Amino acid sequence: MYFDGKLLARAKTAFSEKRRQHSEQYETRLRDVYARAPRVRELDREIMETMSDLIRLALSPDAAGRIDDIRIKNLELQEERRGELLRAGFTENYLDDDNLCPKCGDTGYAGTEMCSCLMELYIEAQRGSLSNLLKLGDETFDSFDLSYYDDTPGADTGISPRRSMEIIYETCVEYARKFGKKSMNLFFNGAPGLGKTFLSACIARVAAESGCSVVYDTSSSVFSKFEDAKFSRTGDIDEARNETSRYLECDLLILDDLGTEMTTAFTISALYEIINTRLLAGRKTIVSSNLTVNEMRRRYSEQIMSRLEGEYQVLTFRGDDIRRKRNAL
Repeated sequence: MYFDGKLLARAKTAFSEKRRQHSEQYETRLRDVYARAPRVRELDREIMETMSDLIRLALSPDAAGRIDDIRIKNLELQEERRGELLRAGFTENYLDDDNLCPKCGDTGYAGTEMCSCLMELYIEAQRGSLSNLLKLGDETFDSFDLSYYDDTPGADTGISPRRSMEIIYETCVEYARKFGKKSMNLFFNGAPGLGKTFLSACIARVAAESGCSVVYDTSSSVFSKFEDAKFSRTGDIDEARNETSRYLECDLLILDDLGTEMTTAFTISALYEIINTRLLAGRKTIVSSNLTVNEMRRRYSEQIMSRLEGEYQVLTFRGDDIRRKRNAL
């Protein structure tokens, strides 16, 4: 699984902040105890001394008897400490500095795998990033309303736009629920206002909640980043290169509004690089466009179209602009 470096850095920063707050809370408790039960401070110092003695004597081959004595003393000091805490009105474990996460000991990693505590913060960072990029509301599959689509069978297909969208909707729900390495690539095409971006956002959110790295962006923005990285048009070329790496390496890339960009030899080359690189690596892509397949074929290269038609599941959105219908109500 690929982890977005920018989002992982945000998650680690949030993780460090949680640890800092936890440490401050412990220090506050400790000061409170020392103020109300001064003997506890002395006992803590003596307990630490016994621990140091145990470590030092552990390296000595003939210190077995002395180690036992120190252990007994340590236990006696801890028992006295518990009594002092209780007499001062605290619980006996009031100063136990438990880790925020017992699974990883607050390191963020359990062995070589990211721990669930850090993963939750990574998912939260990704959720915020997607919300900012999509600039939508809280779109979910449950809020997708099929009633806006006409139920009259089409003369050319014999299938109504509503039935067609039911199939697309069910495909997207299943795709999001089971998203993984074996998932298909998707190509959404159809007129504006039929729900392509809406369903893309729904898939993005569900996939992101499972911990997959998801990057959503418009074609214009994506190709602009590739130009920045190629021609050093901005001051921070490293930043531009990092962005293009995200497009190529994330688990799921959603390339929205393909065809709205100014099409040049460079953008065609960049699109081919994105599609081909991700196919070879087995990374999944959703491409969304208002263009028909024939319009795409006239605008882009045959190499690109052979991959879109051969390696992508094509879902054609049909019907009237549902945004206009909603606004008219």
